[in-house]
Amino acid sequence: MTTQISKSTNKQISKFGFTLIELLVVISIIGILAAMVTISFMNTQRQARDTQRKSDLSQYRNALEAFASKNNGLFPGENTAAQNAVVSADLITNFCATPCPLDPKNSVDATYDYKYQSDGTVTSGNPVATQYVLWAKLENATNTYWVVCSGGQSGKFASPTTPLPTGGNCLSPLTP
Repeated sequence: MTTQISKSTNKQISKFGFTLIELLVVISIIGILAAMVTISFMNTQRQARDTQRKSDLSQYRNALEAFASKNNGLFPGENTAAQNAVVSADLITNFCATPCPLDPKNSVDATYDYKYQSDGTVTSGNPVATQYVLWAKLENATNTYWVVCSGGQSGKFASPTTPLPTGGNCLSPLTP
């Protein structure tokens, strides 16, 4: 705010308002704060989706263990190529009593999905497998997957390429 005194009348004339520089500084500060909040929020969303993935794979593990307990300790046979081993609707109907979850980002990016492979010799979903591996791609770390194995192991697996488990064998090394 600036105040000027007129020479001729000796009266004070007040001008209310902000200068252009003051407005630009405030707008810049607000923009910087908004960018920081947005970046922080996006990171938080990624972490939340990764946590959801871990929880979903744990639910799948529980469903698979329940399936095996009803079928003499055998898991559904799905021995397909790892890159095609998406947890399918057919497999889900074999062991989930309720609709099983899909990856939280799958509707936006199809590369985010849950994968399942077992040591069964057929791709029928029949109880013929003795071990399995489940995995999902994580967002918060590049080329990192969350892996859940029939032996009870679970953890992160870092790979420069898509992990390709064979015969339902667990990937290693897994880190917590």
